[in-house]
Amino acid sequence: MDWISPNKSLLEIKGWPRDTIAAGRRHTVGLKDDGTVMATGDNKYGQCNVSGWRDIVAVAAGNVHMAMNTGNTHTLGLQSNGTVVSVGWNKHGQCNVDDWCNIVAVAAGWCHTIGLQSDGKVVAVGKNNEGECNVNDWRDMVAVAVGDWHSIGLQMDGTVMAVGNNRYRQCNVNDWCNMVAVAAGYLHTIGLQSDGTVTAVGSNKHDQCDVTGWQGIVAIAAGSQHTIGLQSDGTVTAVGLNKHGQCNVSGWRDIVAIAAGCAHTLGLQSDGTVVAVGDNEYGQCDVSGWQGIQVSDNYFSSPPIKERDY
Repeated sequence: MDWISPNKSLLEIKGWPRDTIAAGRRHTVGLKDDGTVMATGDNKYGQCNVSGWRDIVAVAAGNVHMAMNTGNTHTLGLQSNGTVVSVGWNKHGQCNVDDWCNIVAVAAGWCHTIGLQSDGKVVAVGKNNEGECNVNDWRDMVAVAVGDWHSIGLQMDGTVMAVGNNRYRQCNVNDWCNMVAVAAGYLHTIGLQSDGTVTAVGSNKHDQCDVTGWQGIVAIAAGSQHTIGLQSDGTVTAVGLNKHGQCNVSGWRDIVAIAAGCAHTLGLQSDGTVVAVGDNEYGQCDVSGWQGIQVSDNYFSSPPIKERDY
């Protein structure tokens, strides 16, 4: 399989997951139809300074669990030429992506950043105390996700790899198969199977892993301690911690994409508007006026998964 056709730019490639909304610890990011980016919420470290970005095809927002010593995050933008731009907190070098190229997807954790290259390899920068950046030997990847201290990679054959903190067994994904999407929270990991069901491992203190009954799911998102599933009919389901109302999504309709931050949840509607619930202390849910957010034409398409022989 050719990862990138020589006759197409990265912007034209179909099948790569492209997040056009992203939720961080205290901020929210949205990619507009014209390739520019909007942001709202906490801007203490400049994580919302994205107004000058152009030719962006995907965004990511750093997330971290809620605690007295957390909150600083960063923002990533994947450009149409396969390079990456970043703003925000950079204490651990998590924004040092200026030399990256041939990137087709990005993911942002608390103190680290992951980039998926067009050849299926993965690059990482940032804090590596838990081994969360030990991805140099990953191959044939089609999607990546990161939690606070762990990293997840979805391989072309539908299997999954994980590195980093495994205190709550959030990296125990070696037996997963037939996966088409992955997501990572603070201490849990979520996988979407090709039949529309969902599996989860890791901490279940707030029932964030109680997804065994889910069916007809087409996209998943993991907040710090809650889990979101987008159903094929455009409705949304949620489990987990709901202290700030981040799971109050039962009334949402016509949703085509979802994102989950620490304690807030986003839904992109088919008309390019955005809905939000949950923690709004820093204005991260103030998206009611947003319009023209890009509705990706491959939100309901799986990454380029190759059938596996068993």
